[in-house]
Amino acid sequence: MADTEPRLGAAIVPVTPFQQNCAVLFARDTMRGVVVDPGGDVPNILEAIRQTGATIEAILLTHGHVDHVAGVEDLRDTLKVPVIGPHSADAFLMDETLPATAQAYGLPPARPVKPDRWLDEGDTVEIGGIAFDVLHTPGHSPGSLTYVSKPDRFALVGDVLFAGSIGRTDLPGGDHEQLIVTIETKLLPLGDDIAFLCGHGPMSTFGREAQSNPFLA
Repeated sequence: MADTEPRLGAAIVPVTPFQQNCAVLFARDTMRGVVVDPGGDVPNILEAIRQTGATIEAILLTHGHVDHVAGVEDLRDTLKVPVIGPHSADAFLMDETLPATAQAYGLPPARPVKPDRWLDEGDTVEIGGIAFDVLHTPGHSPGSLTYVSKPDRFALVGDVLFAGSIGRTDLPGGDHEQLIVTIETKLLPLGDDIAFLCGHGPMSTFGREAQSNPFLA
């Protein structure tokens, strides 16, 4: 892939006061894709879709925290596409308690989210015809998922791992020890050269984090 244009294109839309990285991710050859983690500010997401020219076929979720899912139902109403993921262990974060959670964090009103398809370890999803393997990567939340395209050396990790940091584990269902095990046994072995898009902040690679992330020393 080094001498060719990447197969994947992306527009990153920071949403909510938490500046969560909502992504419009698409295959360049088909111009078909998904919206990843629409946590809010749906008009901005729709404008990003328009600017890319991509046809959105699904909404893909990495986990169930409010800053990643609060805009799902409004976006689903507009796009008329299925919602896929996360793992069903995060259902309790997305049920009838979600409106109160949004209110508690000072976010606009949100509706409970019921995905059309829950995912688990070993499943695959397609983004514009490009297959992504599904890994169950708990610790930040019980149902966190990572999506990885090994041929493209690219992963979507949600809030499991960040550039220079890791996901917080003080929220309901969080488990610090489990998160470290998840990163060290499921993500880092995928390869130093795999670039990842995380839920907040800049992109990085697994190799860079293995060498310099203070939480993984």
